[in-house]
Amino acid sequence: MAGYPRKMHTALDTTDVRGLAEFYRKLLGLRYRPGDERPADGSVDDADWLVLVDDDGNRQLAFQQVSVLPRSTWPSHDVPMQLHVDYAVPSLEELQHHKQRAVDLGAEVLLDRTTEGGEPLYVLADPAGHPFCLLVGRP
Repeated sequence: MAGYPRKMHTALDTTDVRGLAEFYRKLLGLRYRPGDERPADGSVDDADWLVLVDDDGNRQLAFQQVSVLPRSTWPSHDVPMQLHVDYAVPSLEELQHHKQRAVDLGAEVLLDRTTEGGEPLYVLADPAGHPFCLLVGRP
């Protein structure tokens, strides 16, 4: 045996596979893996699993259809986060820009910690309710 397991992608459950994939595709500048694009012939899009890749073709995020998904109630622990992804940007100006892009794409701001000392960040919820962080930091 050699080496260690490596991350293939992070998979997110959602009740709207295409909608959540589109949110992250636009937010992060990703693209669909070959074959996961919208049907070009105008047929019904019945995808229940989609994968987004980076410019080098590396898997980044996957989306899995579920029938019910309670939204996280974070910061309340009634329905905890369970998992979240952090995305770093190099400056406060970039942070503000990408927070607004996320909101315009359908995200909701859950926490604004940009005026406190230390590491400026926003905690947002994607359209399916998954929390994620945008912060000034080093990726």
